[in-house]
Amino acid sequence: MRNFIFLSPNFPANYWKFCRELKNNGFRVLGIGDCPYDNLSMELKNSVHEYYRVDDLANYDAVYRAVAFFIFKYGKIDYLESNNEYWLERDAALRTAYNIDSGFKTEDVKGIKYKSEMKRFYKAAGIKTARYCIATDYDTCREFIAEVNYPVIVKPDNGVGAADTHKITCDLELKKFLNAKPLVNYIMEEFIDAEVNSYDAIIDGDGNPVFETGNITPHSLMDVVNANDNCVFYIVDDPAKDVCEAGRRTVKAFGVKNRFVHFEFFRLLSDQHIGKKGEVVALEVNMRPAGGIAPDMMNYANSTDVFKIWADVMAFNGTQVPSGEKYYCGFAGRRNGKDFVYSEQDIIDKYRNNLKIIERVPKALSGTMGDLMFVANFKTEEELKGFYSEVLKTK
Repeated sequence: MRNFIFLSPNFPANYWKFCRELKNNGFRVLGIGDCPYDNLSMELKNSVHEYYRVDDLANYDAVYRAVAFFIFKYGKIDYLESNNEYWLERDAALRTAYNIDSGFKTEDVKGIKYKSEMKRFYKAAGIKTARYCIATDYDTCREFIAEVNYPVIVKPDNGVGAADTHKITCDLELKKFLNAKPLVNYIMEEFIDAEVNSYDAIIDGDGNPVFETGNITPHSLMDVVNANDNCVFYIVDDPAKDVCEAGRRTVKAFGVKNRFVHFEFFRLLSDQHIGKKGEVVALEVNMRPAGGIAPDMMNYANSTDVFKIWADVMAFNGTQVPSGEKYYCGFAGRRNGKDFVYSEQDIIDKYRNNLKIIERVPKALSGTMGDLMFVANFKTEEELKGFYSEVLKTK
């Protein structure tokens, strides 16, 4: 029996479905997490062969010992994954330490985690990227800004999502940022007027996509976080051909195999230095599924099961799971403290035939996704926009 270590299988909460499908495909699923066993969902308990609790997943030595225990008890580990951006470096370090050959190793981490390093892979793929510098000091930043002009975007070179991402519009804001920034590298990029289009795919062991979809984020997640605003994004009924083409080239450039990926691209909303309106240019790669509830939304939009597709790729390097009827699947995340015109019950009454999920957003994800989520399917983009208008309308 093949052994699959799944790191942090309880977060996000829907990740037990990955474990279930691995188990159904004959893997011995071994979980490592910092959640007490008694607090795990029954679905997750039924999906893992054994669970090893550590006090803190950030404690490398503790997780290292947990892996050693599983190797001593069960033998060779075939896969070790978390499918979680926060733990990608931890995954790679453990694979390197225990010579697990099924994923990225420590020497690969810079290219998949550092935004500045990603640019050379995009160049190899023939995909444009924003001009940038590393924001080390005022003179360096001002020299760069003299070339690209304000506004500019600054964010951690090795960051997760839109965390600590800011738009700087003047010298005063630049000085304030430099005086306050932590002692880690930040990347500064020219501002791109664009919406975010993603390429979401499950890649087999030969580097070929076996499932492809995509989402559109009309409003910047940076603005959602910094303005404490509502969140909107949706899975498209059919991913755009140019986004898929750029995504496939990016897969080849990074040498992706046996992974669920979420690649983000800018679609330009106006003619700019980087390209013409409508053109697709690179933003960043994420070597894991889109966050939170997004995998379930992919299922709703494609009438399929991405948890099983991914597990099939891990087990068989392919899948027979079909995609069915297509929909636009929309996410609307309401922010606490806003005075909305329509109550939760009003939305339920009007959209009960469309709604798939209504629930609170986990605290760890609420910064980018709002506090109360509504997820719904629609056959047309016009219907989807009407839904957004009513869910997020304020007095």
